[in-house]
Amino acid sequence: MHLLLKMTNIIACKLHYILYFYILLYSIPHKHMFKQDPDIVNILFEAVSEGVVVVDENQNIVAANSSAEKMFVYDKNELINKPLHILIPGKYQHNHGTHFSGFMKNSSTRNMGQGKVLYGIKKNKIEFPLEIGLNPFIVYEKRYVMAIISDITIRKKAEKEIELLNSQLEKRVIERTAELNSNIEALKELNVNFEKEIKKRARAENRIKVALKKEIELNDLKTKFLSLVSHEFKTPLSGILTSTILLEKYKLSEQQEKRDKHIKTITSKVHYLNNILNDFLSIERLGSGKVNYKFTNFNLSKIVNEVVYNANMLLKSGQRINIPQNIDEFSLQQDEKILELILSNLIHNAIKYSPENTYIDLEITKNYKNIVFIITDQGIGIPQKDQKNIFERYFRAENAFNSQGTGIGLNIVKGHLENLGGSIKFKSKENIGSIFTIALPIHNNNE
Repeated sequence: MHLLLKMTNIIACKLHYILYFYILLYSIPHKHMFKQDPDIVNILFEAVSEGVVVVDENQNIVAANSSAEKMFVYDKNELINKPLHILIPGKYQHNHGTHFSGFMKNSSTRNMGQGKVLYGIKKNKIEFPLEIGLNPFIVYEKRYVMAIISDITIRKKAEKEIELLNSQLEKRVIERTAELNSNIEALKELNVNFEKEIKKRARAENRIKVALKKEIELNDLKTKFLSLVSHEFKTPLSGILTSTILLEKYKLSEQQEKRDKHIKTITSKVHYLNNILNDFLSIERLGSGKVNYKFTNFNLSKIVNEVVYNANMLLKSGQRINIPQNIDEFSLQQDEKILELILSNLIHNAIKYSPENTYIDLEITKNYKNIVFIITDQGIGIPQKDQKNIFERYFRAENAFNSQGTGIGLNIVKGHLENLGGSIKFKSKENIGSIFTIALPIHNNNE
């Protein structure tokens, strides 16, 4: 439709100039420049498929092409010098003069298809719908209007047919909707007795799904547990067995140094295994919600000294642990054993993932609400892409695969801290080190 309007406007523009020459040729006798071949103008004028009618300011027709004559059922040249109102139905004629005068006063091009549908009347008195594009112009101080006319009878007939079909379709839709509503109401009545049963089945299905999910998770955890037990227990047990065998060989008193070395190895491995067992017990209790915390008032220095003393047995060559001074006055009301487990886990990790000849710093600060522990190491760090998963159970960063570990320590620490109202966060850069910060309430808030 837009393309048709655009083409019509182009045709109208061209016809403006064609008719300009046409009027010059036939209405103004003292102009002869185009009389050498006037047929060219006629050919162009007649080539337009739309009807073209030109009227002067007195509403008299001064030109009409054959398309317009056929459209209104007039003979050739029969419309020339006729008043324009012969093409307008009688019921519209009384307003036409006013409209025409207003248009001539404020004349501007009016594209075809704009505004409401108009009507024309043929010589045989048959009315028909049409669209008109108006193009005013002036030739030698005389004003004219060129009207491009399209008979839209076929289009209006098609529109009426479409409206009728739409009306029939709408009626059919209403009828079908009423039928469907009736059927729906009937189905609702039938389903009233089944709603409770459906809800019961849905609840039962949900319980089955939850149970199945838990079963799958449990089986997965069992598989991982067996794999961890196999891997993590095998290495230290082999070390214990080897050291025990070698101890039997060193029976002389001068071999005491070698015996002490293997005794230390056995002690270290047993301590490692004990920590793993404690971790597994903690996981089981945290998962089942059966953790019973025992809150007591205790001095912080006691826990720190015990943790550092046990950790010293795990230090690599040249490693050392720096602890804060003057913390004897720091006391808090928490679960003593759980705090020891948390600090041991983080310091052991710092030792395990740091090379020889490095230090681990333990800083402790206190405010009115929390005790804050900061553990800093110079270890392998945590790769950036692994940091978001570091607290997940059994997760291990890709650069830690070659070191012993279960991947549950940090998960346990986070679980206990959340239960105690505390928090844990960290900063880490690969091959530079990690800083873990723990905040724990000074007083048990559950009292």
